[in-house]
Amino acid sequence: MTMDRVMTTVREDRAFLTVLGDTAAAFLQGLLSQDVTKVAPGVACYGALLTPQGKFLHDLFLTAPLDGAPGILLECEAERADDLLLRLKRYRLRAKVELTPVEGLVVGLAWGARPFGLDPRPGHAEMRDGAMLYTDPRLADLGVRVIGPRAAVAGILSGASAPDDRAAYDRLRLSLGVPEGGRDISIDKGFLLESGFDELHGVDWLKGCYVGQELTARTKYRGLVKRRLMPVRIEGPAPEIGAALDFNGKNAGEMRGAEGDVGLALIRLDAWRAAKAAGEPIAAGAARLWPEKPDWAAFE
Repeated sequence: MTMDRVMTTVREDRAFLTVLGDTAAAFLQGLLSQDVTKVAPGVACYGALLTPQGKFLHDLFLTAPLDGAPGILLECEAERADDLLLRLKRYRLRAKVELTPVEGLVVGLAWGARPFGLDPRPGHAEMRDGAMLYTDPRLADLGVRVIGPRAAVAGILSGASAPDDRAAYDRLRLSLGVPEGGRDISIDKGFLLESGFDELHGVDWLKGCYVGQELTARTKYRGLVKRRLMPVRIEGPAPEIGAALDFNGKNAGEMRGAEGDVGLALIRLDAWRAAKAAGEPIAAGAARLWPEKPDWAAFE
């Protein structure tokens, strides 16, 4: 997906934690779905913290600290940052790491015509003018994330041709079928592979064990994924999060996030295949949903 202009917005609903110390990567390596050893000044990653039963708790962006300190900077949902910090502290035990909320940083988003000339490879990162820029590690079509002090982020975003359009970004993300946090993935219920974390570079299959790894691996290798999060075109009023979906009188899944007539729904694959073959929509109350498989997704 390409555009002939750069669009931007600043996220006020994101927060940061640092995990500092020489053993920070080793500490997080046993917890997160991503290979934390890949994180470096020039590499940003995406991953998740799960329950021991393999259910979703937090999705995270992982970067090197902006000041060059040894450790990892975690970006998370602001409204759930306290929960993340509490869970990490429970796992710390004797690990020699410092877990600290970081104040004064914001997240800027830029997407469209190759923002700022940054290398489009997912996860490529650079420091510029006091902020870190990196291509979204999930999908390059989501553009560039800019993290740093507010003034530095504002300065970098100031050259955009279409600034401050959060709704447009949400529509882009939803149309691409990319989930974000508890808005789109049920906390303590959702599974990574239902939400596309494998294809969105959020799971490393070659790393060692982590919390929830056994269930995640078993789901993949036994082909147990029966539902998938998909972008949907909505006809009628947007259903509420959690609204039940129906096809031919049978449960077809549930609604997740939406922005206008674009949304995400967790859809049973058998219902999706049947609706696709019949050329008919899936019902969600008074709304009709037309799901599409994202280009990046591997299921059929």
